[in-house]
Amino acid sequence: MSLSVVGAGFGRTGTLSLKLALEQLGFAPCHHMVEVFGKPDQAPVWHKAARDEKVDWDALFAGYRASVDWPSCHFWRELAAHYPDAKVILSTRDPQRWYKSISETIFRVMENLPPAGPGQTVLGMAKYIVQEKTFGGRTEEAHVLDVLARHEAEVKRMIAPERLLVFDVAEGWEPLCRFLGVAVPEGAFPRTNSTEEFLTMSRE
Repeated sequence: MSLSVVGAGFGRTGTLSLKLALEQLGFAPCHHMVEVFGKPDQAPVWHKAARDEKVDWDALFAGYRASVDWPSCHFWRELAAHYPDAKVILSTRDPQRWYKSISETIFRVMENLPPAGPGQTVLGMAKYIVQEKTFGGRTEEAHVLDVLARHEAEVKRMIAPERLLVFDVAEGWEPLCRFLGVAVPEGAFPRTNSTEEFLTMSRE
């Protein structure tokens, strides 16, 4: 099995809702940061990849049909090249709302963590990839929004239009199902991982 869908969108762009939607559509399981918390032995491999060392993507994603969120979205170029038949989804949302969300969730949790270093824990890996590698250790709004804008522009530039879906989960099932060539399921599109839910999970 290889990845059929590569998620290129940053965390807090509805990625957990997208994970649940993809799994409901048959692209299960879908990798997401929550998977690493359930399989902490993955953390050193992701940390190795973030240090630009060679990793076996097929072994890391063994059994998975899709990927979204960090840590995998940091490696969207590598994954899109390694899985050339996979479709790419760039999840997105209003930038100001996204910054407010990531500031109140991911950045808040990482404030209380030790400085990112060579640690192999899940949280250490997450801080290294998200805070250091993605945002250069800076969390001020102008910088973070600039990183987001440049990231989204690069995905759109690098991925062929017919292979890419720029998707806001608020759009619901129709554009996602049309892009993936599957039927629209009954029931509402999944909605989960609000700021309140994220903070509750982070305390557990």
